[in-house]
Amino acid sequence: MANGKPVERPLSPHLTIYRPQLTSITSILTRITGNALIISALLVVWWLLAAAVGPAYYEIANAVLTSWFGDIVMSLSVLGVWYHYLAGLRHLYFDAGHGLDIPTAEKLGWACLIGSAVLTVITLIIV
Repeated sequence: MANGKPVERPLSPHLTIYRPQLTSITSILTRITGNALIISALLVVWWLLAAAVGPAYYEIANAVLTSWFGDIVMSLSVLGVWYHYLAGLRHLYFDAGHGLDIPTAEKLGWACLIGSAVLTVITLIIV
């Protein structure tokens, strides 16, 4: 046992044989959208604070948020809001003990992905 020779153990093959599943991808997307929404919220707070500070500072913030880059960021934020909302509803359903079998979990994952895209398009058309 204490002969000083290292023990030969196999390395973990987690990344060589693991195939990403829809449920893991949607879980990761939920975390990503939650963090991205924090950044979007900070941008909106910056815009509101700029409006409170004065017209010159507001022009700068408004120019950023209404530029093509700001439009992309805010449109993606709408997508993030809808996805995060639907994923939250899915997790509430899971927490109640429903839909935990693999086929149902995958259907709910697709529902979150497709539903968020559809709701984003509807929101952007209405606004």
